[in-house]
Amino acid sequence: MKKLILKATVLATVLPVTSALAVNNVGCGLGSMLFEGQSGLVPQVLAVTTNGTFGNQTFGITSGTLGCSQHGVVSVPAKVAEFTGDNLDKLARDMAAGTGELLNSLAVLMEVDTQHKPAFFNATHTHFAQIFPTENVTAEDVLVNLNKVLTADPILKRYSFS
Repeated sequence: MKKLILKATVLATVLPVTSALAVNNVGCGLGSMLFEGQSGLVPQVLAVTTNGTFGNQTFGITSGTLGCSQHGVVSVPAKVAEFTGDNLDKLARDMAAGTGELLNSLAVLMEVDTQHKPAFFNATHTHFAQIFPTENVTAEDVLVNLNKVLTADPILKRYSFS
């Protein structure tokens, strides 16, 4: 349950940064219906927490109800946020080294072109202290910091979340 709440919180706080103010940052489900039309961090966190707590998104997706679509697509930023939250420590090791399976997986999730992967790996290595400034950094902080690094690079800015 703790992991579910952490994922919901990460997604609710990272998606606004990473998805250029998408219309619906919290997905579908009962929480989305209850907080429909409300904006800001608090309603988004409450909506996504309600969606996750009641576990009704699966029902909504399979039945096409609760504001869910049976033909929806998982967005790249959501996958990146979940992946980062689930693999933060190992991802830190790979970024510190500038290579590794998880760093490559992150590049794939972010749709980094093959020819730009070496620059991506090098940027995460070179700017490791900026991406992971403290030992207690959160997944949200890592994504915000990584986005800053990508945005500042003329080649990699196309992979930034904004």
